[in-house]
Amino acid sequence: MTAHIDAPRSAALPTGARPPAPRTRSRTRLRALGTAALFLSPMLVLYGVYYLYSFVFLGQMSTKSVDLSFTGATDLGWRNFHLVLTDQLFWRAIGNNLLFAGAQIAVALTLGFFLAVSLASGVRARKFFYLAFLLPSLIPMSLFATVFGQMLQTNGGAINQSLRTVGLGALAQDWTGNTGSAYAAVLILLTYLIGLPIMYYTSDLTTANTAVLEAAMIDGANTPQMYRLILFPMLRGTHKTVILSLLLGSFRWFEVVYFSTGSQPAGRTGITGTYIYDQMFPSIGGGQIGYASAAALVVLVIAIAVSAVNVLVQRRR
Repeated sequence: MTAHIDAPRSAALPTGARPPAPRTRSRTRLRALGTAALFLSPMLVLYGVYYLYSFVFLGQMSTKSVDLSFTGATDLGWRNFHLVLTDQLFWRAIGNNLLFAGAQIAVALTLGFFLAVSLASGVRARKFFYLAFLLPSLIPMSLFATVFGQMLQTNGGAINQSLRTVGLGALAQDWTGNTGSAYAAVLILLTYLIGLPIMYYTSDLTTANTAVLEAAMIDGANTPQMYRLILFPMLRGTHKTVILSLLLGSFRWFEVVYFSTGSQPAGRTGITGTYIYDQMFPSIGGGQIGYASAAALVVLVIAIAVSAVNVLVQRRR
């Protein structure tokens, strides 16, 4: 298969016209940046104050022993950070974040990619399938996870009730009380949330070079070869976007885990969000605001490090 690439041509200038001087281009660019900054300044100031206050507050509270009353704070230095970094439940939560993110990325790069290409090719009932896959990503996550969590209930849950109705009551179990089934429940829930990757792929497929596909068909390429050797490499930029968005999004899946499995059994399916929440609002005793603030800062640093490593790796490729 051969490809013909036209050499780039410079835009023709009118007779006697001169290209814009570098100083003129620089002034125009600075003027455009100044106009954009003027319109964005209210939002930037609002977000800047909000995030700056949040970071300063976390930094101050992370070195203290204080409860939700914020009275009688005691300075502990770096002790909270030491306790966080030596807590096995914290590292289990970090591992769950990466595990769930890796599973969802694998699903998005395979099933999500395949579904997006299939829907873009004009299958029947395309609008229905778009709605079925995008709807979970558009409705509030807390509502979706709560409904799914109710289905997993041991007594009265839709799954166990359905199994008993069809005569398979022996398969009914405590889905969130068993480690394997609890992990499977979270992974199934995250698998169904592939609407955003499908939307990314669908958007970029509309700008794909169809001439390459037509040339491949003329050369005798079959459908699997076109998927694997042409379309998948062609959307390399979209793959990077999907990986980074899902990787960082895994640190914001508090609602998914909290309202579905509740970190059960014994906190084994918990992620960083549920871990910090449990420290602030424990079932027994008062909340440890200082400890939770230290954990939040550590999670922030890890999230920034993970995203930075991912960006560097993607650039080298």
